[in-house]
Amino acid sequence: MTGGSINLVMALTLGVLYSVGFYLILQRSLMRIVIGTVIVGHGANLFLQLAGGPPGRPPIINGVPVEEMTDPLPQAMALTAIVITFALSTFLLALAYRSSVLLGHDEVRDDVEDRRIRRLQQRLSEDEDDDSETDDQQEAVR
Repeated sequence: MTGGSINLVMALTLGVLYSVGFYLILQRSLMRIVIGTVIVGHGANLFLQLAGGPPGRPPIINGVPVEEMTDPLPQAMALTAIVITFALSTFLLALAYRSSVLLGHDEVRDDVEDRRIRRLQQRLSEDEDDDSETDDQQEAVR
């Protein structure tokens, strides 16, 4: 990488990491969600390291010229992302374990309340369609 630009291989690697991670997060199995979260976390870390640019000298004042210093912010953000990914994956693993103990599987089920709201919305949209058809028929008679 020269001049702060990102090369094609790293861009494709980031794209693959993010797409595979988000695909796994959208699955119903909690283990796949955990793996997807970890993969997205790795993609975020790689992105932050690439955003930091090429390696430089340590950012010590009066030690090196400012132009040669490396930016410490992406490294600090990558460390923060590692901690967040670890905490989230630990929490999701605990949920998956608890789900397998209580239910015998780790599949995420639909919420009963979500189904009720979806059926209500479908009924309301069907009623609106019926009302609009009745209005159209009445206008055609006039």
